[in-house]
Amino acid sequence: MQADITFHTLNSQQINALKAIGKALRLEFEVTPREKPYNPEFVAKIEKSRKQIQEGKTTRVAMDDLDNFLGL
Repeated sequence: MQADITFHTLNSQQINALKAIGKALRLEFEVTPREKPYNPEFVAKIEKSRKQIQEGKTTRVAMDDLDNFLGL
């Protein structure tokens, strides 16, 4: 019997451990990097905004003033 097994790793330590086991058992294996779901630049912008919120660097606008604030 032949089978394919897929492991979903959480970090590089788990990847290295599974590679070591595969090599020790003389198994054929391939490592396919998981694609990141978001653009790293977008993630950096979100993280920057969250930090600004924590530091109190925000502007609050009342719903009634929103059109004026946006220049509409």
